[in-house]
Amino acid sequence: MVNDSVLEIRWHARGGQGAVTAAKTLAEMSLTKDMFFQAFPEYGPERMGAPIQCYNRLSKKPISTYCGITNPHIVVVVDPTLLDVVDITSGLDDDGIIIINTAEVPKNIREKLGVNGRKIFTVDATHISLKQLGRFMPNIPMLGAVLKATDLMEKDEAVTFIRKAFDKKFPPKVVESNIKALEQAFEEVKEE
Repeated sequence: MVNDSVLEIRWHARGGQGAVTAAKTLAEMSLTKDMFFQAFPEYGPERMGAPIQCYNRLSKKPISTYCGITNPHIVVVVDPTLLDVVDITSGLDDDGIIIINTAEVPKNIREKLGVNGRKIFTVDATHISLKQLGRFMPNIPMLGAVLKATDLMEKDEAVTFIRKAFDKKFPPKVVESNIKALEQAFEEVKEE
């Protein structure tokens, strides 16, 4: 999906849901594709559960922009309750992509948001995280959905990356649970 331009991604989540970690992991993954990247959060003294935004910029060329993203190519919604709180489509072009953590199909989300154009992807990252991780932590399933929707990385490449990166930080059981969550998201993401 990344050509000569800069791909900009805006993540919407609540504090404690792992969106910042997912954005940083996506940035680190881009290194394996010889890309330049940025990953940064935008929040103040918010507490756990407060709405947050974080961002990614990915490019084959050096990135010289250093500010928040107002016109993203992709919007990722980690917490679907934010659909009623935040205008997630703000600044998103008609050819943009929306990826939402929900059990609903993309057609229902399109109707709910009242949007035309734009590709909409949905994945039930909440269910996947509860099943694979045993707790509500939808960030890795959402990362899997982003990778699938953008073709930035194949599933087996992502699994290899997660295994190497997480092996240094977490016990084997946690690593394997995250890999299963990523793989399940790749398989279950729906598109319209």
